[in-house]
Amino acid sequence: MTEKLKIKLSIADRIYPLTIDPSQEEGLRKAAKNIDQLAKKFEQNYAVRDKQDVLAMCALQFASKIEQGGIERKEDTLEVTERLKALDQLVASKMSVR
Repeated sequence: MTEKLKIKLSIADRIYPLTIDPSQEEGLRKAAKNIDQLAKKFEQNYAVRDKQDVLAMCALQFASKIEQGGIERKEDTLEVTERLKALDQLVASKMSVR
């Protein structure tokens, strides 16, 4: 059984203590850093004063990237599937000629 690790992450000027698996530490620290950087960017560019609004904008930005990635992967999968079907038909037609 793996020992749990206690860490503190700072997001939008607040400290969040967490107990995590050691394997999660790097990802969580990077995520917290990305959120913090994006929050600062929103505060500077849009003169947003309320931290909750800034964090909601961050959440929307990250969630939309995930959703868009899923849409693009689905489109890629459909394209690959169509190409494989075409290749399969081509091979089948060449095999039946003999």
